Amino acid sequence: MINKYKVMIVDDHEMIRHGMAMLINMEPDLEVCCDAGDGPEALDVIKKNSVDVLLLDVTLKTVSGLEIVKSILHQFPFLPVLFVSMHDESVYAERALRSGARGYVMKQEPRNVLITAIREVLKGNIFLSKDMQEQVLKRIAKKGYEQEAAVNTLTPSEMEVFHLIGLGYNVQEISKHLSRSVKTIETHRFNIRTKLKLRDTADLIRYATKWFSDQK
Repeated sequence: MINKYKVMIVDDHEMIRHGMAMLINMEPDLEVCCDAGDGPEALDVIKKNSVDVLLLDVTLKTVSGLEIVKSILHQFPFLPVLFVSMHDESVYAERALRSGARGYVMKQEPRNVLITAIREVLKGNIFLSKDMQEQVLKRIAKKGYEQEAAVNTLTPSEMEVFHLIGLGYNVQEISKHLSRSVKTIETHRFNIRTKLKLRDTADLIRYATKWFSDQK
């Protein structure tokens, strides 16, 4: 009998967790052993189960996946984490790796890409799409990181808001999308403007739109 690797899924949508589990459980060497809907719950579940690899979404109800991964890896430093998210990898993949994750896969990718990614991180390798690997190498080759350095001072929550601003969302739409109060979003927006030294909301919108356009 083959000893299967134990996979845990953390995503705030139950149907997505169920669908991913069905796909993974079809593999002879993988099985989903447990899941969770948010970060704090994930920590509790990991403590009670033997987990070989963790699949984690970027956007969760109570806290960003980019924030909770640091807590998870502090307590379980040898647990490989693979981000599986709807968010554009050109925006979040590098931040995911800097947070300690071993890879990043978009939910829109075919099933075989997800399975390959899981197996790669289980081997101790880093997994990114070929396009993203090329982007990372190009950025490493470049000199002069002033703009990126400024953006990289943003917290994970601020980065989520900054991303949505760049996509054209207003405060109310961001609040609804992230399930956070309008006041919280406005605070994040103010902090982003301060860190990026932007004068007003119009400057922020122009900056965010151009920054994410340049990442493509």
